[in-house]
Amino acid sequence: MSGQPAQTKTIRSQLLADMKDGAYASCERLPRESVLAEKLGISRTQLRDILASLEREGFITRRHGVGTIINRHVLNVQTRMDIEVEFLDMIRQSGHEPAVAFVRVSDGTADAQVAAQLRIPEDTPIIRIARLCTADGRPAIYCEDVVEKALAKGDYTIQDFKLPIFHFLQRFCGIYPYLDLTDVRPAAADAALAEIFQVPMGTPLLNMEEVDYDIDGRPVFCSSEYFVDGIFRHTVMRKKL
Repeated sequence: MSGQPAQTKTIRSQLLADMKDGAYASCERLPRESVLAEKLGISRTQLRDILASLEREGFITRRHGVGTIINRHVLNVQTRMDIEVEFLDMIRQSGHEPAVAFVRVSDGTADAQVAAQLRIPEDTPIIRIARLCTADGRPAIYCEDVVEKALAKGDYTIQDFKLPIFHFLQRFCGIYPYLDLTDVRPAAADAALAEIFQVPMGTPLLNMEEVDYDIDGRPVFCSSEYFVDGIFRHTVMRKKL
């Protein structure tokens, strides 16, 4: 959906919300396309694009002669690892009150790992954005995003980093991430992470190492994300093709 107009994204989000706990919360199927398009105030072509994206993500199944079936077992999943969701929304969907505890921005240079991920020489100037999100006041997600400094244009401030990183990439770098590849692995809190999460050293964490690419396949930023145990239940949906 990243390439679709903002209006279409808004309508898609509203339709998804209506299926979860709104107008269609007690329905097994969505209305016919002609009826639904009229209710949403969009063309049937726009509606079909929206329904196609919802079907790809498993929220609905369209069957000829039957209609559009709402998959409640998928809708009721709190956290999907196969769908990218902003951290605060992820915390909210898990039933907690989200907040940003801190955002720290610093200049640095690419080490060997970052250089390999972004395909840039070691010691290339970078911007590192560290962010801690809390759930009901408890440290929940710690993330470090890295962007090559040469990509950033214009005057930005710390306030621009308090929004999701995609806001900064689009506004100041002219970058629109197309897809990401993420390695998921267990981790143990070292001294720095133990202090951030306020847990003993060695506490198990979930680590995601992500690299985002633009539509031309160029890596545009990378991130290290850590999730504390006991707040999220991560689920992956896998379709049988």
